[in-house]
Amino acid sequence: MDIEEELTVKAAWLYFLARKTQQEISGILGISRMKVIRLLDRAKQTGVIKITMREDNIRRMSLENQIIETYNLKDSFIIPVSSSAISEINNAVADAAAMYVSSRINPDTFINIGYGYTMGKTLNNLAKNVKNPISCISLTGGVSIYLPNTQSNIFNARLYLIPAPLLVSSKEMFHAIIAEDSVKEIMRMVSLASFTLIGIGGMNDGATILKTGFLSENDFLYLKMQGAVGDILCHFFDKHGKIISSPFQDRLITTPLDVLKSLSNVIGVAAGKDKRDAIRGTLALGYIDTLITDEDTAQWLIENKID
Repeated sequence: MDIEEELTVKAAWLYFLARKTQQEISGILGISRMKVIRLLDRAKQTGVIKITMREDNIRRMSLENQIIETYNLKDSFIIPVSSSAISEINNAVADAAAMYVSSRINPDTFINIGYGYTMGKTLNNLAKNVKNPISCISLTGGVSIYLPNTQSNIFNARLYLIPAPLLVSSKEMFHAIIAEDSVKEIMRMVSLASFTLIGIGGMNDGATILKTGFLSENDFLYLKMQGAVGDILCHFFDKHGKIISSPFQDRLITTPLDVLKSLSNVIGVAAGKDKRDAIRGTLALGYIDTLITDEDTAQWLIENKID
């Protein structure tokens, strides 16, 4: 073994196994930091060190790339899920969404947040895990879903909420509310956000909009009879991504779809078997740039795309 190869092996050992920094290796071996960088590069090129990935990580990365290509997305984040329980799946995808966004924001970032259980959980996770307060803007009425839950000891967020219910009693009430200066101010802020997080609602008994009582079972059934498979921001659509008109559309305090379409960095967050048709319909709409979901759902979406 010549001196160059010996230094290469030592540098690789110290860096990859002993976890020394390049500067520390420079001092140990008595060489410059630039020399250490060249040795580490040589170690990879000559096979002294081989970097491999776990098979499950490779599978998820492959699924992410396939989802991006299949649905013309900018990015995707696929998570493993070890349970079929809906609550655990929702918690896992909310954790993933908070992790994804927290690594991409700074103290001046504004984030739009949509309506739903998963979004409420994501917001709570974000607010607990960031060092600096985050600024979040609600995309709908329905104040309670955006507030910290009772288990949040730390809620490091500034909330800009539309001071109104999600569904009002009449068209006249709707027009009166959106004409209020406080409401118009929040709605103007939406276009200034760096990221937009939206949940994807399914048409099952566990749907947030049904469980919270904002829609009656008859309204929900009427939408299903029209072919609705899900909703984003309470705008319902069929499996082809075609918007379905609802009898209460003119009473909803929510962000219009044309506004959503104009935003950059729109992240759709949903997972689980019950949400698959809804996620596929959302992707067909073409309003999201990034999808965060689970492995099984990602595989299903790739195999069941509707042309």
